[in-house]
Amino acid sequence: MSVMGLVHSIETCGAVDGPGIRFIIFLQGCLMRCKYCHNRDTWALNGGKEMSVDELIAEIVQYRSYMQASGGGITISGGEAMLQPEFVKAMFEACHLEGIHTCLDTNGFVRRIDDLTKEVLKLSDLVLLDIKQIDDQKHIDLTHVSNKYTLQFAKYLAEINQPVYLRYVIVPGYTDAIEDAHALGRFIAPMKNIEKIELLPYHDLGRHKWIAMGESYPLEGVNPPSKDIMENIKNILLTYNDNVIY
Repeated sequence: MSVMGLVHSIETCGAVDGPGIRFIIFLQGCLMRCKYCHNRDTWALNGGKEMSVDELIAEIVQYRSYMQASGGGITISGGEAMLQPEFVKAMFEACHLEGIHTCLDTNGFVRRIDDLTKEVLKLSDLVLLDIKQIDDQKHIDLTHVSNKYTLQFAKYLAEINQPVYLRYVIVPGYTDAIEDAHALGRFIAPMKNIEKIELLPYHDLGRHKWIAMGESYPLEGVNPPSKDIMENIKNILLTYNDNVIY
């Protein structure tokens, strides 16, 4: 019987969640409560649509030529993909049988790096890892949870030399402090597995989802960071890793 997963949505020709053209599966459920979340409707653990690996693979292979021509593949995102590790493992196994590149997009909130987690990572050709904030108290303020599991996960990825694109969202007043950029740089400096650092400027394009759910948007009035702020943080991180983009 094909493994089932709770899927929030899919994007057939994504261009920003990993290299090349990618088939992106957004899974349902997340334990972080990021104030800038643009997928607020993915948080609930019991939402989404139940889909099987077989039915998704049947759709994915239709885009194989586009993915292969562009160096793309499949990305499993969320929500948080690692809340459904059995499904991710089965999807990646099926993709490898079809010769499709696999990418895991995760916030690293993995309480225990168990055998199943290790199996998922072995099947992940690339990991997109979000580090929301290096300072734990600021991380709690921004996401309502500690960053200790994410940093533990990042260290493990370095230990096994897992290819990683690191993502850092620049939110004015929350993640744009110079000292935090230096702290993040010092944390990742020894990690030889980080192939790229993607600085992502904050935006409020997910605000309408909060409003539609009858909630107040937590960052009302916060504007995207200026180009100068982005350049400053980029230049700081370049002193620790020479492949930083935004």
